[in-house]
Amino acid sequence: MTRTSAPAQAPAPGVWEELVTAALLGTERRTPPGIAPGPQAPAALLDAAAVETVRRRAGLRPARAAERPKPAPEDPRPALPAAAARRLAMLLADRSAAAGGGRRGTAPDLMELLPQWLAMANARGFAAPPQALPALLDAARGRTDLRPAALAFAGPRALWLARLNPDWRFVLRSAPGGDAALPRPEETDRVRRLWQEGLFAERVALLAAIRAQDPAAARDLLSGTWPAERAEDRLMFLDSLRTGLGPDDEPFLEQALADRSRNVRATAAELLSALPGSSLAGRMAVRAAACVAVDHTGDGPRLVVEAPHECDASMERDGVVAKAPTGRGERSWWLGQLVEAAPLATWPARLGGRTPRKILALPVADDWRSELHAAWCRAAVRQRDAEWARALLGTPSSPEAGGPGAVSLAERAQLLGTLSARERAEWVAGFIAAHGLSEAFQLLGVCAVPWAAPLGRAVVDALNIARDAGSYPWSFSGVMGLAERCLDPSEASRLDALLAAPEEAEDASPGAGGYWAEAFQRLVTTLRLRAAMAEELGPGPADDCGPEGDGGPDGACGPSGA
Repeated sequence: MTRTSAPAQAPAPGVWEELVTAALLGTERRTPPGIAPGPQAPAALLDAAAVETVRRRAGLRPARAAERPKPAPEDPRPALPAAAARRLAMLLADRSAAAGGGRRGTAPDLMELLPQWLAMANARGFAAPPQALPALLDAARGRTDLRPAALAFAGPRALWLARLNPDWRFVLRSAPGGDAALPRPEETDRVRRLWQEGLFAERVALLAAIRAQDPAAARDLLSGTWPAERAEDRLMFLDSLRTGLGPDDEPFLEQALADRSRNVRATAAELLSALPGSSLAGRMAVRAAACVAVDHTGDGPRLVVEAPHECDASMERDGVVAKAPTGRGERSWWLGQLVEAAPLATWPARLGGRTPRKILALPVADDWRSELHAAWCRAAVRQRDAEWARALLGTPSSPEAGGPGAVSLAERAQLLGTLSARERAEWVAGFIAAHGLSEAFQLLGVCAVPWAAPLGRAVVDALNIARDAGSYPWSFSGVMGLAERCLDPSEASRLDALLAAPEEAEDASPGAGGYWAEAFQRLVTTLRLRAAMAEELGPGPADDCGPEGDGGPDGACGPSGA
């Protein structure tokens, strides 16, 4: 017998969503359309869901033909050498960094070498192999520190892939302008359109890019919309002026001192104080000089300090924060801000023509020494004054924790950042020779990579001393990890003598020698792998280091391995 039935009606839009919502909430609270409320509603809901499931599985109505994706753009850069392409596949396939803790063994941590490999490949101008792009984007998705170098290496095809896979949408956010590169400063129409219509992240990136090429054009762009910007946006935009900061920025920054946002005013004042010739710097110099003088009435000259008794409106306008942090005296808080913002050239003229080193050697009355020297330390970092930084650092062998003025290792690291790469390396090498490695990790992080020969030797010698002391190497794992990424690969041959397990003294930790031999074996293997990576990529501009050792092939390395 043949059975005929009326054609099924097309489901109303959103039927499945209605059924799912009713199932989650219960039919007593929500009854889908077409189902009568009551005790039979649950069964009717299940029947309706079964019918809708069959309907959904049976097929879909033909949709309009979608436009086929445009072909991926060509990447004009040269292809990787075959050996380098195989190395990249190995680095991307390694997942040892994601494994749990425990003994590392002698195998290099390949994922920690990926940032260096990308830096070298980008320096040589190679294009990413198309087949490696998915794994490369997956790696960049999981590690934000990889994204700048990974996206530069991936090139224009990264955007093309990101529009096809929602997992890679971070590429679209990381590529200002969406589908196109940022406009150049001379493309005024495109610049204005993106500045007026772009997303906030796009506008920040546009301003930063133009600032790097044409500081005046970026400042003019910002000033045109400044009054209409939100306070939090003004703060981010103002921060971009740090690049290429110069005297021409002073009028704009002076206007920003009257901004209604305290954070914007503070940032404008900080930028102006970094310009020693600015009017604000001059005003701060007058205020600070009135607080510090040389007293000759005692057995010898000494510095006397008279901190401000109030923070008036003009001081606040110039960026002095009136309210002191909890536990900090108001007068010392105001004094520190004045001294920090005053040009360092103020002090030799104010204090009898003395050099920075002689100024810092003067005793300071009434326990103001640490406050005064700490403010000079911040001023030296802000003003990038190498002479003051050297004086504040003192000698590497100084027994004090931070030299004459740096009261912490963090401040020492900041002061070192004002010196040349060679001088940094020599100073840190001297510090390690005098104090060992226990406090050196933070200082090593500011040294150029690969480490200069004196610094590399100092680190290896200190590790050897720690091994001979018979302790376990785990307390030096951070420095050992840095050495794997930052030691010059040419040092590998010097380490061969450390690969054998030493004879353990009676008071040594059990098995420590074997652990040290394993750690040195991993270090040597990693250094030789880094040398092989560079050789596979061939010579490039990054191999031609300057006299100070900056910017070597491993220039992306840092304390975090980024």
